[in-house]
Amino acid sequence: MILPRLRFFFVAVLAIYLPNPSVQGDEVPASFKWKKHTINDLSPFEAAGVADFDGDGKLDVFSGDSWYAGPTWIRHKVRDVPVGTNPHYHEDFADQPLDVNGDGKIDIVTCAYFSQKISWLENPGRANKPWTEHLIDRPGSMETGYLVDFHGAGKSTFLPNVGGRVVLYELISALPKVQWSPRELAPEGAGHGIGHGDVNNDGRIDIITPKGWYEQPADRKGKWQFHADFSLGNASIEILGHDFDGDGDTDIVWGMGHGFGLHWLKQSRDADGKRSWIKEDIDMGFSQVHTLQLGDFDGDGELEFITGKRIYAHSSEPGATEKPCIYRYRFDRKGKKWVKTIVDEGEPAPNAPLDAEKRNALKDFKRGSAGTGLNLAVQDMDQDGDLDVVAPGKSGLYWFENLRISKPVLSR
Repeated sequence: MILPRLRFFFVAVLAIYLPNPSVQGDEVPASFKWKKHTINDLSPFEAAGVADFDGDGKLDVFSGDSWYAGPTWIRHKVRDVPVGTNPHYHEDFADQPLDVNGDGKIDIVTCAYFSQKISWLENPGRANKPWTEHLIDRPGSMETGYLVDFHGAGKSTFLPNVGGRVVLYELISALPKVQWSPRELAPEGAGHGIGHGDVNNDGRIDIITPKGWYEQPADRKGKWQFHADFSLGNASIEILGHDFDGDGDTDIVWGMGHGFGLHWLKQSRDADGKRSWIKEDIDMGFSQVHTLQLGDFDGDGELEFITGKRIYAHSSEPGATEKPCIYRYRFDRKGKKWVKTIVDEGEPAPNAPLDAEKRNALKDFKRGSAGTGLNLAVQDMDQDGDLDVVAPGKSGLYWFENLRISKPVLSR
């Protein structure tokens, strides 16, 4: 599922490639650790969403064909999810919670690669009933997608990563009839990876792609101007746009979805307002970096991010059988360096078949191995005032409980 190789070009860009990772290792205070909980260690699905699906006031988890009632994680299968044309993948590439039809019950917005469809799954409000699938569109093969609040009215726009296209779907009506409004942008930025952030600090959320960024217009019906400022390669979903170093400009962080490397672009502007970017490595120690999620996990009022290895993004890639991992990264503004802490690390799969087509994550890796899948979910699962992480993947579904002492919560 690698899109055609991207050409590396920069417009008004200063690119600096560092030979070694800039990340500093594993400074874990005693008050900030993670506890791993197994939801379903035999789940093969790579997407997950968190919400109160049964209305009991407790957070549940939806992944693939089932939702799991918290905090006991009793499984309720609600649909069948077929294996894709490639048997290494299931047709569940996103599970994003949203009350689509306005009935007070949380539904799921999902997408698929091989069937090329975006759908929403209607929550019937009863644990033993199947969820009804409603087709939204078939825009093309999608790596994944997620919900974004572009206009300050709630996260009601679905942004999929469609091969060869850049298109978004805004939920414009719930009652009496569900209506989605598609908006297709010029295709110059299309590639493996998509993200968002206020790149030019005008107060509007822009779309970031592997080939540049689309500027959101002041008029909602206006043209999204494309800026071919950089080239990121086969990038993650999300690509993060956030001012990590605190200098007032939005920086960009991304990982290599089908290779090694976690990187960032530091933005700066000269006296004339001309924008430039400096590329630096954050961590080159693991591969298949597919999803990144922002959140204030340590309670210091600043956003960090969670990411890690998508186990068998492609089972044939370099590093595919190396150890699974999930990490948290924060930028130390005083020390001007990235600091990594371990959420979870597993063991490699040295006995995986040499024939990559015969590999199976549930068999090759030690039972209980966790990766990031395609959609990490960041929520306060136990409602104790801090952000936890739910990690799906081909080797199971897990919840990582944040055990830090201080309590403020800030997420985007």
